[in-house]
Amino acid sequence: MDFSAFHPYVYYATRYSFYPGQSSAPRICYSSSIYLISEGYGLLRTGDRTYEAGPGALFYMPAGQPHEWVADQREPMVHICCYFDWNYVERKSVFDVATPICYQFDQLQTSFVGPLFPYAIPEMVIVDSLRVWIDLFQSFYKAIEYTNERTFMRSLTAQRNFQTFIDYFLTYMLQDSYVPDPRISHLLDQIEKDLLNGTIQPLAYYYESLHISRGHFFEIFKKSTGYSPVQYLNGLRISRAKEDLLHSSLSISKIAEKYHFSSVHYFSRLFHKQTGQSPRDFRAADPFE
Repeated sequence: MDFSAFHPYVYYATRYSFYPGQSSAPRICYSSSIYLISEGYGLLRTGDRTYEAGPGALFYMPAGQPHEWVADQREPMVHICCYFDWNYVERKSVFDVATPICYQFDQLQTSFVGPLFPYAIPEMVIVDSLRVWIDLFQSFYKAIEYTNERTFMRSLTAQRNFQTFIDYFLTYMLQDSYVPDPRISHLLDQIEKDLLNGTIQPLAYYYESLHISRGHFFEIFKKSTGYSPVQYLNGLRISRAKEDLLHSSLSISKIAEKYHFSSVHYFSRLFHKQTGQSPRDFRAADPFE
């Protein structure tokens, strides 16, 4: 997946009650899908795997993966579900509904199967706080129709709430595997705000605000960003300095002062190290050549 195109988009979200013993029949969804069992029982079959479905069971099916639901004879399940792509896929020219499902596998149009998420997501987990998950789902219920001029405002609300849900979902499902430490995510926002507002603080101020040691701070910062705190902060400052060099009349010494470099010589040395050019040469060069 190209992460520059990453923008999860929900087409359809609803609550579905099964009849006793009802089967959905084997099917392939063109989009990815998430199902939460809110009550009752049943089975989910996919490939050679069969999962027992009961209250609190959360299932993820990537686009293009065959699966089948079978409801319990006595206490049939109710699932709350959503159908979405990790980035929007245009299917209007081919399908009448926003979330097409293929039941004849030999007729699957593979070019319209949605993108896969690049990291492994468990097919099934049991969630705690079932009510929280139900409320999150309900906040973006959406009809199966395509968005149009009459529904786009409601769709905006659904998409906004869906983004919140996906953030919660990925944090829960991936945990520490690929999701940055949330403390660092919040801290990065604060550091960037402080830099832009001219109120950047010494590093000790930031790790002491988290009530962790300097060593642990550097460790989780590097794990979350790929850089040391100093490298990350210098990268931000050089990036902002580039904009001023190209699009303002500020002198190089004032730009160095603006972004809190200790001296213009240190600024120039660091700028050359990161870009291969001096600030003066960078300003003189045509960036569009």
